Amino acid sequence: MTKLNCDMGESFGIYRAGNDEDIMPLIDIANVACGFHASDPNHMRKTIELAKKNNVKVGAHPSLPDLQGFGRREMKLQRYELKNLIMYQVGALKSFLDELELPLNHIKPHGALYGMASKDQEVAHAIADAVEVFNVSIFGMVNTCHEKVYKERGLDFIAEFYADLDYDPDGKLIIAKGKNKPYDTALAVERCLRAISENKVKNSGGTDTIVGCDTICVHSDTPNAIEIIQNLNKAIK
Repeated sequence: MTKLNCDMGESFGIYRAGNDEDIMPLIDIANVACGFHASDPNHMRKTIELAKKNNVKVGAHPSLPDLQGFGRREMKLQRYELKNLIMYQVGALKSFLDELELPLNHIKPHGALYGMASKDQEVAHAIADAVEVFNVSIFGMVNTCHEKVYKERGLDFIAEFYADLDYDPDGKLIIAKGKNKPYDTALAVERCLRAISENKVKNSGGTDTIVGCDTICVHSDTPNAIEIIQNLNKAIK
């Protein structure tokens, strides 16, 4: 059965993002921010404790070092620099997981890093370099550069579909530069069901894009995330 995942723990200091307490009981997998695009040590621990309480699997959600831009701006970095940045973030998250006796389930790059890896072989290899160290699954999109690299490297690739983001005619995600806007709940459910049954989604150009759907992502900072997840659970489960 397709699992629901959500990007979580994206509050920072006194600033709140997403409704983790209400979302966590509704999902299967949490992608926890590691401090470079959002979160901090206190929120990382709190999010992992919440996941443990709700029997939710935890993965690391590392980013480019871009707290001001929420990790949504591309950066030019060397392969070894990217590997080190990812290892640093995942290692920090894993220390909390180890203390709370939870395994690291997977790694899912965030925002611009995820998008860059989908089209840039060096970035994808840098991520793969880090994933090999932790020996966990890696989330990504089918028919992309990163799928090819991850599979060639023998990594456990988990195909991800986005419920609350549109795809462009080239199959790339259309990611907001600012805050996420509400996404039509009925449309999100309809798209997910088609992705599961046909591995297709209608893109912004009106044609079909081939997608994978081992897991479905809903973002915790989408204003109507809870409504989307509740309706998806009813439709899928």
